[in-house]
Amino acid sequence: MMDSSQALQPLLNQKKQRNYRCPGCDIEYRKESAKGPLKLYLAFASFVVLCNALPLSSLFPFVYFMVRDFGIAKSETRISTYAGFVGAALMFGRALTSIFWGMLADIYGRKPVMVFGTATIVVFNTLFGFSKSFWLALISRFLMGLLNGMLGPVRAYVSEICTLEYQAFGLAMVATMWAVGLIIGPAIGGYLSQPSDKYPSLFPSGSLFDQFPYALPCLCISVAAFLGVIVGLFLPETLHKHDRSVECNPCNSEKKFVPKDTVISIKEGNDIDIATSRTVYLSFNKIKWKNKGMISSIFLYFIWGLHDMAYSEIFSLWAVSPKQYGGLGLTTSDVGTILSVSGFVLLVFQLVAFAPLANRFGAIQLIQCSIVITLPLVVVFPLIQTTDGVTLWSLLISANVIKNILSACIITGNFILINNSVVISQRGFANGVSMSLASFGRAVGPACAGTLY
Repeated sequence: MMDSSQALQPLLNQKKQRNYRCPGCDIEYRKESAKGPLKLYLAFASFVVLCNALPLSSLFPFVYFMVRDFGIAKSETRISTYAGFVGAALMFGRALTSIFWGMLADIYGRKPVMVFGTATIVVFNTLFGFSKSFWLALISRFLMGLLNGMLGPVRAYVSEICTLEYQAFGLAMVATMWAVGLIIGPAIGGYLSQPSDKYPSLFPSGSLFDQFPYALPCLCISVAAFLGVIVGLFLPETLHKHDRSVECNPCNSEKKFVPKDTVISIKEGNDIDIATSRTVYLSFNKIKWKNKGMISSIFLYFIWGLHDMAYSEIFSLWAVSPKQYGGLGLTTSDVGTILSVSGFVLLVFQLVAFAPLANRFGAIQLIQCSIVITLPLVVVFPLIQTTDGVTLWSLLISANVIKNILSACIITGNFILINNSVVISQRGFANGVSMSLASFGRAVGPACAGTLY
């Protein structure tokens, strides 16, 4: 039985060969010459991630009112059930195809999957905003998820444009933009939905956005996604386009020792042939189900995806529901304010604190501590309802900020574990599997949360 350091050592000492016609080799050469992450490409990729995160949760502040306006719910208490179905539709669609998109990214490249996925947001998010029926809203959200599998490939992409010592920073940037998008999205939805009621001087009665009160936030996000498509076209490909049997795995060929707690142990029991791991024809059967590190990381991502989306759905429904039904009676603008403050604090944390914490404690320990703190924190939220005024707002914002920071630590740390549990030629597949299961959890989460609430 060999330990992880023994298994990795041959790869650490081998010399890479460059194929000058291969975009993957070109990226490897450029990032080593830069002695750090390719910052421009990392910034572009982060913007694409932000554009894809915005529509995911932008509907939460207004979906309650949107479903109410559809008139499909027979009673006010049933509105949250239908709202949960709309919130779950995107993730259900994504759960069905994430593995497929991940495999396509491993065959044809990360870039085309990322660009196509972002383009689907432009079309279907706009359609969702102009929906006048429950079924049109549900189908447009479902198709937005079904045809968009970019998150798995973009995580593989970022790990491939960063040297090993900057991988935590690169993935933290992706997770930052994703988390900020999940928070700023609802803020956009909260401030810009029902504009004729909030800003009558700008959007008078009878105007387009009075007839379609939820179209404005969706249009703004679609415009951002269109810019994301343009930005994505300028990104270089990172997938190696040649026989990888003559080349070392770039991730593992860094001449530096890999931190033990950010790389999943490679053991004999996993039945991974080191020589075989350098070829694009590596047998998936040897890595898919016997790689305990990958399986445990993916399972954690599934569980946390379910929890996180259920929390997002319930928080927004709880905040805007009337007090007689156990809610806080806040407006969509109030929810937008809370989430905007949380998003700003989270952005600062991810840019300043996450990478040092991950390097100091390791991804595994950081995840464990965050989970332990989250458990009692979520129990505190119902008690906030007993307060009012400044105390209510202070507790609500503080608890939400802490919850989002802990979630960011868990999700970003898990990104690191998943990427380092497989060789580079299978990152798209591994991230596709993780996204598929996490999307299933994120579909079940809002549906169950809306029904239970």
